[in-house]
Formats: sequence, structure tokens, C-alpha cells
Amino acid sequence: MNKTAILAATILIPISASTAVDFVKDVQPILEYNCVRCHNPEATAVKNGDTSVELDTKAKAVRGKTVVPGDAEKSRLYTTTILPDDDEKLMPPLDEIKKGSSTRLTKAETEILKIWITEGAKWPDGVTLLARKREVKRYPGDTPELAVEIHAQILKTSKEKAEADMKPYTATITGTDVTFDMVPIPGGKFKMGSPDSEKGRKDDEGPQKEVSVEPFWMEKCEVTWDEYRLFMYHKDEKDARAKKTFTPEQEALNKAADSVTHPTQPYVDMSFGMGTDGYPAISMTQHAANKYCQWLSAKTGHFYRLPTEAEWEYAARAGTTTAYFWGDEASKIGEYCWWGKNSDFQYKKVGKKKANPWGLHDILGNVCEWTLDQYDAGYYAKMPAANPWNKATLPYPHTARGGSWDDEDAAGMRIAVRRASAKEWKRQDPQLPKSYFWHTDAQFLGFRVIRPLKTPTPEEMNKYWNNGVEKDDPRLIKAE
Repeated sequence: MNKTAILAATILIPISASTAVDFVKDVQPILEYNCVRCHNPEATAVKNGDTSVELDTKAKAVRGKTVVPGDAEKSRLYTTTILPDDDEKLMPPLDEIKKGSSTRLTKAETEILKIWITEGAKWPDGVTLLARKREVKRYPGDTPELAVEIHAQILKTSKEKAEADMKPYTATITGTDVTFDMVPIPGGKFKMGSPDSEKGRKDDEGPQKEVSVEPFWMEKCEVTWDEYRLFMYHKDEKDARAKKTFTPEQEALNKAADSVTHPTQPYVDMSFGMGTDGYPAISMTQHAANKYCQWLSAKTGHFYRLPTEAEWEYAARAGTTTAYFWGDEASKIGEYCWWGKNSDFQYKKVGKKKANPWGLHDILGNVCEWTLDQYDAGYYAKMPAANPWNKATLPYPHTARGGSWDDEDAAGMRIAVRRASAKEWKRQDPQLPKSYFWHTDAQFLGFRVIRPLKTPTPEEMNKYWNNGVEKDDPRLIKAE
């Protein structure tokens, strides 16, 4: 359970309860674009003649309590639009949203419907609604074409061809003074998971299996707010950049980075008062972390992504086979980790504790770290022996590793421990639908990036950067 207080958040509704709603201007577009397309005589005739829910005229809309003038809470037109994302009665229908042929109503739109109904559902005489199709478009940052553009820049910039070429390096984010350090991780084999005899072991940590991973660089420390804020506050970064001069190569990097999808602005301070300069960035969804990796790739000309579970565990173990990389006993945990017994109830600046044998700081503790994998308790029994990656096809659950400042059980800080994401991590998010970019209730969660030695194809890059959204597609938005 988190120990920091959650800040209250509110949503500004553009129309107050005291403001009259204009049916033609405010309500008609909502109904025609989102409701009448399926609820009209032609559509319902196809569905075995069921005309119980038609919304093209007021007479039909008030039939069967679809609209109850004066009482929004008894009107299905309103109550079905504010249901949770996974409710099968949600309107527009969940399957239509998943297919991309529709989107959830915004909070502002549902509020307009509520006010209109409460005011008596005034509907001008003679107005018949027509089904109108709203085009759905993808964010530019998720198109395969952008991946091709970024891939071309990476081929120009990344020169290392063999493992012998891999050296530690410090990267500067183009157009800024912000840097981060990358550590080479040699390719090799290891036993993934924990043995049955390990103290505190859980069933999802096995069976142990020998797997191999290819060489990569891993960020020395967790991604900090200094790095993430450049991506998070895109306009500010772009405005600051306008005052500088860049080479043609740098301009190309900036241009590609500007096209990547950036996070929506949060409603609260996402550091929750724990500090920003030098502290780990937290509370982002896996999707947001993936988009940061795409943005960082475009900005630097090197391919970055999240590590797979196997890559993360391999790097954390650093050639060791014990419960912790310093041994099987937790007695030295305070030398290497910020955890529930020494963190004073908040995260700490990165890189202040001892590193593991491969030079990675805070790989255990401080903040838990995202991986690319879909969480599956039984995955180890069926995972391949080479470069395993349980590709995500659902928005939940994904896997995070490493323990955090909020964990008071030393056994929970072991290398093999796995943590599954959950919808409850967005419980106090005030938005409807919930944000695709923020976990308001996961102040224990962050990430670090890796850079594989082998540069993947543009198609593979695009899959890494859009992992785990196939069935929930946060890339789909309404065209203006």
C-alpha cells in the first residue's frame, strides 16, 4: 500500500449545470456521430426487427426509458456511457471501440448529455437525426511510416557492429543539456527464475529455465524526471529548442521526435511532492514508457526500448545465481537498495546506492521497473530458450520487476520477483476514460531503457513501441 498521500484532482467541465444546452449545437452531433449510427430504423431492422432502441426522433428516444426527460440517472442514454471500460453494456459498445470504429464519449460529452436530459431533454419539433460516421485516425506517432523514418536515422548514427565494439557511453538528448549513461551488457545464458529452495519464492518464479539473450546496453540508472519531462512537456521543450541552432542531422532527429505521440498532461503533480531533479520518473503506463523509448530513439539516433523480462533479470543478476546479486541473505540490502525500511516513505535520487557487478544502480529497489512482457504466471514453463518475450496483446497485466521504496518485505526485493500491473493502478485517475499514459496509484513504478546491439527492422521497432495496445488501442482518437 502506498504511503504517500494522493493529491486530490478535479476535472474542469466546459458546461456548468446552470448553463442551458443547445440541442442542435451541443447534443445532436454527439448522438449522430456516436449513437444514431447503430440506433436507427435501418440498422435495427437488420437486427431481427428489434426497434426497441432507436434514437433518430424524440418519440423513439423517450420510449423504454432510453431518455427520461428530467432524470439523467434513469436514462440509459446517459448511464450506459459512463460505465467502466470493461463493462459489456458500455455505449458506444466495447467491441466497436476495440475495433477502432468508435471511441468512448469524453467526460465533456457525457456531461452535456446529463445536463440536457436534466433540463428536460428539449428536442426541437421536426428534427430527425441522421447517422453520421466520424472518421477515426491514428496518432502520427504510431504509424509504421514514422518508424521507417526513425530507422533510417538510426542506421546513420549507430556504428557498432559487434559485441567487441560495445563500450560504456554517455548520451545527450538532442537540443538539451540532459544526459544519461548506458552500460554494455554482454550476451549470454542464465537460469531464469528461482529454485524451489529459495526463501520467499513464489509459484510464478518458475520452473527455472536456461535461456539466452543477445548483447545490449542498459541505462545505468532509472529514467529520471530530468529526462522524462522533456518528453512529457513537449511544447516547453520545443519552445526552448527554437532559440538554438542545429545541424541538418540534428534537425532531422528533432523533426522525427516531434511526430511521436506525447503524454496527455496529468491533473496532478506526478512526482507527488517527492522531488524531480535527479529523481526517478514514476507513475507512467507501459504504453507511455514505450512511447518515451520511441521519442528517445528519434531524438538520439539510437534504437531504445524497454527490456524484456529475460533481459531485465539477466542484467540484474550480472552473472550471479543467488536470490540477490550480493548473495542469498538480505543482510546487505541497505547497501544496494532503497526499500521500505530505509526510504523514509519516498523514492530517492538515482545512483546513490552501490551498483550491481555490471554497474547498474537501483536495479533492485527505489522504483519498480517496466518490462515489455505480458504477465503470465505460467509463462516460464513454455517460454522459448532464446530471447524469450511474452508479447503483450492486452492492456493488462504487464510485468514490472525489481521491487521499490514502498516494499517492506526483503523477500519482495529478490531478483526473481515478478509484479503484475492492474487496473487499480489507475483507481484515483479522475478522467473518463482513464488515462492511457498515467497510473495515478503507482508511485512505486518507473523504468529504464535498453539499446540492443542488433538494430531491428522498422516493422519490429514499431511493434516494440506499440506493445500491449492491440486490444485496447489508445492510439485511436476522434478526428477534429
